[in-house]
Amino acid sequence: MPDTAMMRFTPTDIDESAGIPLYQQIYNLLRARIMDGTMALNDRLPAEQDLTQALGVSRITVKRAMNELAVAGLVRRQRGIGTVVIYDVAAPTVKGSFETMIDGLTRMGVETEVQLLDCTVGTASPAISEALELSGKITSVQRIVRLRRLDGEPFSYLVTYIPYDVSEGYDDAQLATESLIKLLEQAGHAPVEAEQTITATSAEPAVAANLGVAPGSPLLRIHRVMKDAKGRPVQDITAHYRADRFEYHMRLNRSNAAEADWTTEK
Repeated sequence: MPDTAMMRFTPTDIDESAGIPLYQQIYNLLRARIMDGTMALNDRLPAEQDLTQALGVSRITVKRAMNELAVAGLVRRQRGIGTVVIYDVAAPTVKGSFETMIDGLTRMGVETEVQLLDCTVGTASPAISEALELSGKITSVQRIVRLRRLDGEPFSYLVTYIPYDVSEGYDDAQLATESLIKLLEQAGHAPVEAEQTITATSAEPAVAANLGVAPGSPLLRIHRVMKDAKGRPVQDITAHYRADRFEYHMRLNRSNAAEADWTTEK
């Protein structure tokens, strides 16, 4: 439990004239103390009644702030136990880069731990068939569901589709230990280019359970189609990343100060 002096709250911590909802101010206040380590992993937050009295606000206002923290994946609320911090500020954050995406993904396979959750073979859906440009006799795909961890903490949930003839180039057992980039190289289909879309989304129950966050928590969703040197799509992957464990970094520059457009630095 954190030091009681560090956990002290007073009415001066919030400002009713600030134009910001009180629950949001309380959320920001508690979140800041979690993010700076004042309230660490497994610490229990003050009871709703105690915060209500200390801050001079209604119980409903405090409850909403606590619920928002739970939705953000920072705390877990349990009846009879209270509100417990589940965010570990000391855990590392994985960084991805547009400039070195393929190399970065390869390193990720080496530096993180992977858990194979499911691996099946079936007929591709119309959407997957289109993404992988399947035609003729090739309609089957290998569907792979994996979870990645860094220092024991889950940070990504990945669902991958690979044309079945490509997947025959490696042993299914290797999926539990090797990166898919390496396995595609082994199969003779090393990815050399990719097209991807990045969006924000909320965690569905099944994904949330695997990533260790509350349902509805914010996630980074990346959909990527990779192609080999011949231009053939060899992998369709949808990855959900914990927003507190993964970030994308991109550097932009302008070759001419008079130009209006910015370009990605190579």
